[in-house]
Amino acid sequence: MQGEMEKRGSIGIIWIDNPPVNAISFAVRTGLVDAVYRASMDESIDALVLACRGRTFMAGADISEFASGVEPPHLGDVVDKLAASPKIVVAALFGTAYGGGLEVALGCNYRIALASSKIGLPEVKLGIIPGAQGTQRLPRLTGVEFALKLITSGNPVSASEALAAGAIDRIVEDNVIEAAVEFAEELVLQEAPLRKSHELVIDSSEFDEAYFEAFRTSIARRTRGMDAPECCIQAVKAAVELPFSKGVNRERELSRSCIQNPQSKALQHVFFAERAATKVPGLAKDAQLTPINRVGIIGAGTMGGGIAMNFANVGLPIKILELEQGALDRGLGIIRKNYEASAHKGRISFEMVEQRISLIEGTTNYADLTESDLVIEAVFENMSVKKEVFSKLNSIVRHDTILATNTSYLDINEIASVVKNPGRVLGMHFFSPANVMRLLEIVRAEKTKPEVLATVLKLAKTIKKAGAVAGVCYGFIGNRMLSGYAREAHKLVLEGAKMQQVDRVLFDFGMPMGVIAMADMAGIDIGYRLREQMDESTYDIPSTYVADRLVEMGRYGQKSGGGFYDYSPGNRTPIPAAVSEKLVSEAARKFGIQQREIHDNEIVERCFYAMCNIGFELLDEGMAFRSSDIDTVYINGYGFPAWRGGPMYWAENKVGLDRMLDSIRKFAHQHGDRWWKPSPLLERLVAEKASLRDVQNQ
Repeated sequence: MQGEMEKRGSIGIIWIDNPPVNAISFAVRTGLVDAVYRASMDESIDALVLACRGRTFMAGADISEFASGVEPPHLGDVVDKLAASPKIVVAALFGTAYGGGLEVALGCNYRIALASSKIGLPEVKLGIIPGAQGTQRLPRLTGVEFALKLITSGNPVSASEALAAGAIDRIVEDNVIEAAVEFAEELVLQEAPLRKSHELVIDSSEFDEAYFEAFRTSIARRTRGMDAPECCIQAVKAAVELPFSKGVNRERELSRSCIQNPQSKALQHVFFAERAATKVPGLAKDAQLTPINRVGIIGAGTMGGGIAMNFANVGLPIKILELEQGALDRGLGIIRKNYEASAHKGRISFEMVEQRISLIEGTTNYADLTESDLVIEAVFENMSVKKEVFSKLNSIVRHDTILATNTSYLDINEIASVVKNPGRVLGMHFFSPANVMRLLEIVRAEKTKPEVLATVLKLAKTIKKAGAVAGVCYGFIGNRMLSGYAREAHKLVLEGAKMQQVDRVLFDFGMPMGVIAMADMAGIDIGYRLREQMDESTYDIPSTYVADRLVEMGRYGQKSGGGFYDYSPGNRTPIPAAVSEKLVSEAARKFGIQQREIHDNEIVERCFYAMCNIGFELLDEGMAFRSSDIDTVYINGYGFPAWRGGPMYWAENKVGLDRMLDSIRKFAHQHGDRWWKPSPLLERLVAEKASLRDVQNQ
């Protein structure tokens, strides 16, 4: 029952019980309004506690209402009713008080929280702003700086941070409901005032236009291309400059404009896409999972070390293997250096550094991995090397140990062929830096058992990754699409665009960096080594010509001081390189390419339409279950702007499938159909006037 009332002496407890996260549904809103009214009429009640059953305080809006629309009473009206209560209301926070849940708490007179609680206003991540007075009440309680940071980032903060800022009045270690009742009794005994957040006044003299402009500048890199953060700033600015009621009206105006903004729909698609990616068609919900308590990692290089940190961060012990002691010591040293850098930035404590380091044990002996529940191979991207590693593991670890490869491109079915029990083999493709990037591309091999896949999907969530399942093909989802994206970028350069122009256009589109600069960062020798193992008929030779010649000159990218671009010592800013420009001219002559002026629009279309066409191919081949899985991969692994919804969402909802098909056919006519042959799925969808939402593979 929503809004159920319990009395403990003279304190009334309003109980919210809406499993699993006490989402603020229509029933919760109506029940809460009714309970506040009934309590106000009950002379035996001196004060109220707002409490939740289950594992958390109200964690936000009921997302099932996103599509259908919210029926009154709206949440702002509910908050008004709480704020108007003639009796003190204490909110008892535990778990996560997010979004509307925090806004409800801000409408109460006082707030008490378990020390383990977190609060946050994550609406900006959905392209909207807190729309139930959160932008007006929070800055009045905590000050403008804290409110701006919380609202524009969407990231939660701990109860201790909230206490220091004034968002919470008291913290307890245990039994928050009982503590809230005692707190309410204290307040009644002290004849404490009905402290109403909307009546608090902000000293506006400290927050002029220059203050807000400086704040905009401080978050500009993180919020590039996004509209909602500016609306958040405008709403908080209204709290500073306007009376409460007018500020609320301004918040509503800004909220409506965000809801109508296409970015909001795109970001909501991303929200649901990440959740859908964990649901594999045909995979039983009750699949038996393998407990993962001990993890082994082969390779202590940049990738292996980063992978190890993911597990140590959540308290899982790791044994990391390198055959040479020197390489092992270097790898463990880099892990410590990374943790200490985080501690110096205040992200973790130095005590936590030592706790996490203590979970990572180095070894040079395969036998030390015998009792691992999971072993992840992260060695050189070479088939024979990887098969040798798996052959050794096959003879050492338990028969039920899950064996995963971190390969970016190689055939996992072939790797699994050297294992007696290949059903336990799959891909766990982490993205560099592995301790930072959210994506885990989980590659289901031909013989991977369902329970193994289910175990790793759950494990991805445990280590705070966005997991998405791919089938076995060259490059899986992400790198296979990257091949088309990068190919067109380099072909455009051969046709007359400058490298810096291509990278600028891709950056302006919303990518974190241009694909040519990205190759320099990753190391262009990686692609060179891969091509050494490939048949020349499988890739575009002209578009790789410049990269291969640069590698042969010893220019590998940032790590060697130069690749496609030059780099000054200690500075990663790309500088146009004369040697690259000379090689571009040489390649254009060699392959008979007539150079011309390239417009920015052509760069966007060629690069992203090539990427998307491969995405349609992946869906048609069953290498991805659904188009939203591809969006999850590209947002979390490659930095595709989330506010565009991912490449496949963008293709359908911004470009239009018919327009994209027309352009792909045009490029096929101009450049040949070897790389520009339209995906049969794209052609079918356009012919049938169907949607990507209708495509789901089994």
